[in-house]
Order: sequence, then C-alpha cells, then structure tokens
Amino acid sequence: MAILGATSFALGLKAPYYAVVFSSQRRQGDQGYAAMGDRMVELAAQQPGYLGVESVRGADGFGITVSYWDSEQAIAKWKAHAEHQEAQRKGWSDWYAHFELRVAKVERAYAMQAV
Repeated sequence: MAILGATSFALGLKAPYYAVVFSSQRRQGDQGYAAMGDRMVELAAQQPGYLGVESVRGADGFGITVSYWDSEQAIAKWKAHAEHQEAQRKGWSDWYAHFELRVAKVERAYAMQAV
C-alpha cells in the first residue's frame, strides 16, 4: 500500500490511555474531504483530553486514523461536538464506502527509534 499524507508519530503518550481506531474506505472524489479532515485534526487538538493522532491513507482510498485520548469521557465529548457531528454526517453520505471504528484502552506501550 502506498502511503499518502502520513502524519508523524504521536509521541510521549503515557499508558494508560485510549485509542480510537478509524479504518475507512473512501469513495471517489474529494467533495471537501481534505479540508474537513484538516479541520477535524485542528479541532480535535483543541479538545480537553486529546493526546495526539496518527493517520495514513493508501492510493486505493483505504485509510487508518488513530486518535489518542486520556479518557472515555473525552472521546464521548469529541463524538458529540457539533462540528465533528457534521463531519460524521458528511462521511456517511459523501465520503466513505465503508468504515469501522474501534475504541481500545492501551494498558502498555513500547517504542523504538533507530539512531
């Protein structure tokens, strides 16, 4: 899979925390998707409890975005945010052929960086 528009690693996360894993298959055409995606990343970063995001999308339209949060309450507030709900509606009607969303509690995490 070719990776388009990969974001950098979300660094410095200290377990436990929560991961929201959003896997999606895009439909053809942009229809405002890129601008809304940029806005959602910007807006999410302003929310209490937000810890970071990592995202990739292949040339075939399949993508995975993982956002990190300090609590389930923070995730629920983000899901209920009015502007985020508008993006969700557009996703259902215009942007995604299929998506899966999973919420997981991260109990342990490890990292390695080559020098």
